Amino acid sequence: MDESLILQVKQRYNIVGNCEALNRAIEIALKIAPVDLSVLVTGENGVGKEIFPRIIHDHSLRKGKKYFAVNCGAIPEGTIDSELFGHEKGAFTGAIDQREGYFAAANGGTLFLDEVGELPLQTQARLLRVLETGEYIRVGSSEVRKTNVRIVAATNVNMEKAIAEGKFREDLYYRLNTISISVPALRDRGDDAALLFRKFALDMSERYKMPPVRLTEDAVRLLVAYPWKGNVRQLKNLTENMSVTAEKREIDAETLRTYLPADSFHNQLVAVNETPREHSFETEREILYKILFDLRRDVSELKRIVREQNLTQPSSLGARTESHNLVFGTHPADNFEKEEEDAFWEAEEVKEELAEQTPKKTTEEVLTPVGRSLEEVECEMIRRALAEHNGRRKQAADSLGISERTLYRKIKEYQLENE
Repeated sequence: MDESLILQVKQRYNIVGNCEALNRAIEIALKIAPVDLSVLVTGENGVGKEIFPRIIHDHSLRKGKKYFAVNCGAIPEGTIDSELFGHEKGAFTGAIDQREGYFAAANGGTLFLDEVGELPLQTQARLLRVLETGEYIRVGSSEVRKTNVRIVAATNVNMEKAIAEGKFREDLYYRLNTISISVPALRDRGDDAALLFRKFALDMSERYKMPPVRLTEDAVRLLVAYPWKGNVRQLKNLTENMSVTAEKREIDAETLRTYLPADSFHNQLVAVNETPREHSFETEREILYKILFDLRRDVSELKRIVREQNLTQPSSLGARTESHNLVFGTHPADNFEKEEEDAFWEAEEVKEELAEQTPKKTTEEVLTPVGRSLEEVECEMIRRALAEHNGRRKQAADSLGISERTLYRKIKEYQLENE
């Protein structure tokens, strides 16, 4: 294609840069403009994707018709269908009148769907039908309407990944991606960053009647090497900020570095050599061993505390602890499923030690009223807890201070299911 035509397009749409990938994207836009096919513009946030649908429309046979740009990510999911396809009066709460959507308003022209990857799946199905047949139905209506709209879509989403995750329809992707235009990121455009900085600085100078900021050679090298995660938009914001706040009009590398986010500087060599950590069952076993080790340490600490308390309050603490264990037969494992109980075997040692340290006669006197066995006392306490909580076992277990699983086992043991 004639380079003078590409230069004219750059001047008309204020496109700055000599990057080959950028020139190629403009060339494709000009070639496909007269051909009435769907186009998908891809690229990161801030690269200037919104310029290319305008170039396509202005150089197409529809240039005399309407052009609408819709940011699909900015419209709530509940109203996106109404915005695009329109709705009938009373179709939903707040629909006090009929409304024609963008597909009706842009009939004969071009509709730019920005951030198309954010569309809900239900809306994607509606959009696929429009692309295939040119037909759509308003929300709340059964009447099929026709439209003649050229769709140009743009996204910064990895569409292949979105399709694999079920977030975007594969058939719609291929319908939109009849022709694709890839807009390069600023970090891949070489010296274009310095040209853009100069343009934005001059714009600020003319707008606010101030001397433009300039970069020294070392600052230019730093500017070009910077990764620019926000692309052209980030560079524009930085230039405007620097034009207003910088004390000196000549910016060196040290001054420029104070305006750049520090976390964006990184060592490329480290990033390249770094390999993803693979899934390892040995690592999982190490984690389990650490958990068991920590559990052993906690049980040992619990045993130490029990010993110290028994030395100071042997009868009360011993009776109380033995009371709980003998009546309900609980230990820490009762709070876990059967396959997890083996990890808590050391808790039994605590029970045995408490039983050895506590006089049996004292325990029996505390637990067992005259003429009643331990089993009868336990059964009666369970009955009362269930009655108090109207048979709700979880609440009954909480009030007894035991786990649900232990309560279920005791109910079955004492045949209380039908009471």
